Amino acid sequence: MPYQPNDLLSRHFQNKGIDLSRIEEQLDQVAPNSPNLELYRDMMLTVLRMAQDDRNRWNAKIVLQTLRELENAFRVLDHFKSRRKVTVFGSARTPSEHPLYAQARALGSALAQSNLMVITGGGGGIMAAAHEGAGLEHSLGFNITLPFEQHANATVGGTHNLLSFHFFFTRKLFFVKEADALVLCPGGFGTLDEALEVLTLIQTGKSPLVPVILLDAPGGSFWQGALDFIRNQLEANHYILPADLKLMRLVYSADEAVEEIKQFYSNFHSSRWLKKQFVIRMNHPLNDHAMEQMQKDFADLCLSGFFYQGPCSEPEHDEPQFSHLTRLSFAFTARDQGRLRELVDFINRTENWSKAKVPAQEHAREPIKAT
Repeated sequence: MPYQPNDLLSRHFQNKGIDLSRIEEQLDQVAPNSPNLELYRDMMLTVLRMAQDDRNRWNAKIVLQTLRELENAFRVLDHFKSRRKVTVFGSARTPSEHPLYAQARALGSALAQSNLMVITGGGGGIMAAAHEGAGLEHSLGFNITLPFEQHANATVGGTHNLLSFHFFFTRKLFFVKEADALVLCPGGFGTLDEALEVLTLIQTGKSPLVPVILLDAPGGSFWQGALDFIRNQLEANHYILPADLKLMRLVYSADEAVEEIKQFYSNFHSSRWLKKQFVIRMNHPLNDHAMEQMQKDFADLCLSGFFYQGPCSEPEHDEPQFSHLTRLSFAFTARDQGRLRELVDFINRTENWSKAKVPAQEHAREPIKAT
């Protein structure tokens, strides 16, 4: 949906006799021809409004620190924007001799071999193991500044692949924003907090649908116990929808985890909202039989109308790097993300793909390599 400028703020300052033209002139000098000038203008007006109120120094420091962290992270991560990334969560206290450490190291190695970058909190335990397996070229660390315990691991410490955050909430934002998949290993309060927040964001549609993989050691009961609680308490009491459990997959090896990610992106590429239409970009078009079956089996996902398959449309020209991909669009209810995951699984089945070839063009993100 197009951005709507905050005219109320403009009128507020105009009524105070404040000339805002200088702000727009300075923005034109700094970022000429930028399509985002209205956004930057409203950011500056918001800061002016906050300065006018001048209620609390601590509030101002929070805003300043947050803006600095966001701007720095955006700038650093722009160098890695063409790479698909997997966020790995797990305990910082897992010792190097523990089987889970070896498994996380194997996970990092398998992800790197598939051309996937590994994001962790940059600390020890599971985080250090995953980066150790992936190597620096395939690692990003999002560290949190704490007076104890959390120090950058040997792989990313002191490198340009490490970002340090003061606030947990900005750090969490980038864990999810940058992730094309999430792998959760056993851990403590922090890991459980991250797991539940990720699932909540995806369940409510606040974060795009990506694979969420629960990785445990062979024979382990950590995540199975959590899933049993979710089924027996949350699903049984109707606190969640039955299909919400489809948002996560339990696996017991690094290879299984990587295979889940590769399968998710075998046809599904990415998604976006385009006005009131939900658009799924696909690497391969679907055949006629699959389209007919989809209209019947997934009609509950549509507010109205049907599923439409076609090429890139005019309103999507703001992302020309995806113009070669086939589109599947529909008026999504935005209610049941678990059912949306089932639809993604449907379009990823090779028997549902058309034999027609997609034109070969440069991809915005590097493909996932077969191992």
